[in-house]
This record gives sequence, C-alpha cells and structure tokens, in this order.
Amino acid sequence: MLGLDERKPAIRIALGEMKRARPHDCGAIAAALQPYVDRGEMAGAVLLVADRDRVLNATAVGWADLARKRPMTADALFWIASITKPITSAALMMLVDEGRVRVCDPVERYLPEFADLRVVAKRTWARTVLVRPRRKPTLQHLLTHTSGMPMTSPLEKPTLDLLPLEVAARSHAMHPLLFHPGRRYAYSNAGINTVGRVMEVVSGLAYDEFLSRRLFRPLGMRDTTFVPSALQIARLARPHGPNAAKTRLVGKPIPYLKSPLDDPSRQPVPGGGLFSTARDLARFAQMILRGGTWKGRRYLSRQAVRRMTRRHTPRTFEKGYGWGWTVEPHAFGHSGAFGSKMFLHPKHGLITIFLVQQEGWLGAGEEAHETFRETAIRAYGSRRARGSSSLLSP
Repeated sequence: MLGLDERKPAIRIALGEMKRARPHDCGAIAAALQPYVDRGEMAGAVLLVADRDRVLNATAVGWADLARKRPMTADALFWIASITKPITSAALMMLVDEGRVRVCDPVERYLPEFADLRVVAKRTWARTVLVRPRRKPTLQHLLTHTSGMPMTSPLEKPTLDLLPLEVAARSHAMHPLLFHPGRRYAYSNAGINTVGRVMEVVSGLAYDEFLSRRLFRPLGMRDTTFVPSALQIARLARPHGPNAAKTRLVGKPIPYLKSPLDDPSRQPVPGGGLFSTARDLARFAQMILRGGTWKGRRYLSRQAVRRMTRRHTPRTFEKGYGWGWTVEPHAFGHSGAFGSKMFLHPKHGLITIFLVQQEGWLGAGEEAHETFRETAIRAYGSRRARGSSSLLSP
C-alpha cells in the first residue's frame, strides 16, 4: 500500500503545472482512486483534468513498478496504444483542410494496390468464396472501422511494429475484406494503418515525421514518440496484470511490440504505436477542445474538428464512432489496449486523461476510470458548463 508520505513527491510534480486549482479538488481525485491501489486492483495511474486553457489537476497514485516499489509519478511514460488513432485522424484532417485529401475518396485513389479487392462471401473448412465489393472502401470506411478490413495482417506477427507502412499497406491489400464496406463495424488496426500510409503518399513525408513536424513539435509534445529513448524508458510505467491464479497483480511485458523498445528498427504503427505522457496528451486535447487552435496557432479548422469528432457510424450500429474517435452521447475520445483513456467533455468544457498500464483487472479495478471521470466532472465540470464548447454539434 502506498502511504501518504510516499505519494507526496508525485503530487508535488503534478501541482507544478497547475494554476488556480482548489486544494480540496486536487485531493478528491487522488482520494477516490487510491482505494483501487490499496486493494491491489490497480497498480498505479496518472490522472489529469484540464480545461481548454490549463491543467486543473494532475495526480499520480500507486506504483509504476510494483515489484521494485517504484512510485508512479505525473511525468511517467505510457504506451497509449489505440489512443494513437485520434492523433492519426487529426493529422489526416490537416491534409483534408489543405484540400490534398478527401475522406469520401476511395482508398485506391491514393493506394492503387487497393483497386482489386475482394470480399469473403462464404467460408467453410473446404473453400472460401470471394466476390467483388458492392462499393469501393473509402477513407471514411477506414476511419470508422466499417471497411471490412481485418484487425491485422498475418504478416504483422509476432509484433505489430515490424513492417514499414508501405509494406504493411500492401499486405492489407492482399487479403480479402471480411464484409462489404459500410455494412458492419469491426475494429481494425489495419484500416488506421492504411490511413497512415495514405498520409505518407500525399505529404511526401514518413508518417512519423509528419506527426513530429505538424503536431508534436509545435504543440510541445516532447515525450510523444513511437520509439522511446533510454531516458524515456526509465520513466515508463511497467504493465501489470493478474497472475495465473488471479490473486494479485504482477509485472508483464508489452507483447504487441518488439523489444527493446528503443530499437531504431521498430516501425511506427498509426493504429496504436505511440508512447506519451498525460502532459503531452493534454496539449493535444486542448487544441481539439479549442476547435483546432492552441496558443494562437491554428492546427485544424473548426469544421475539421467537428466532422471527425461526431458520430459517423449509423444509429443501427451499437458502436458510436467518428473519424478515428469513439463518440459517446456527451463526450468523445479513445481508449487504449492497456486501459488508458482520453476523453473530451464539451458540455463541461473538460478533458479527462486516465493513464494506466494494466492488461486485465482484479476485483472492481475496471471501475477505476469511471470513478475518476465522475469525480473529475463533479469537482470541476459545473464551474465550466456555462459557455463551454459545443464541438459535438453538427
């Protein structure tokens, strides 16, 4: 159990970036989440609340490494996994704003290898019947997970970061679609990775270099990267999950990425390869909540932000999804494979960032995020509801 004195260093680091936050609010979030650590249901977390202008609360609870008793700190680095997707989408929308890409275009307009796709019409143990798709998959289909593309390519094994995007996209084009585009929702890293390759073809830059030049450097996201340095790895929160008996949490590797993580041969994964910190994600989210601007610079048009963050999947589909963003009735954002979540709440004018590295939960641990979000909105939301952003409006 992490005692109060042990938590003070992490909390002091967090408070350094905060302005005019009320002391009782700062403590409420840590107090709400600490029981999950005390009960052994969650190893540790970094919790950040911001509005469009400033960080209101940034708190670290628990452990970055249980076995070594390394406390979690507010500057801890996390593999954010699929929270990479909305960042990829925002970068693509820069090209849309410039008139260089249209989301309604067929994928084959940018990647000719997608011109001769087939769809699985019937599959048995003896044979597979393929037919032509009823419509050509578009970039919108890729961004909304309605293209029919599978989760990954068979070549993306044993890890997801082995192939350059040009090769990965070709491998996706070689395999049939699972259903006709637009007919269903099926989560697909392959689709978002293909979007990354389109960005390379259109911009003439490597996908990761485009993100660095157009987003990360200007926004000051100095810790956001696909290949962390040795110094950054020293701040990495270790993944944890239940042991075989499901009696306690133990340290685990990241099985989806090649080791060591600072190996320069590792390739960027637009669907889920980024590492980042709560501070960096807050800057990105503030730019989105402000309608595409940050510190006087415009990154995206307000129209682009509205379009990508509103629901595009039909109401008949259970999943609400925009262009690279999960869309809820009153919020939008994304989750990552190891439990991290970033959500924007326009009604309250708030951003909530919940960073953990947990593959599986014990007890009530899975409820920790909702506890954090409810506590954050209760503490800060009511004071910012008036005049808040309305980015979810059509």
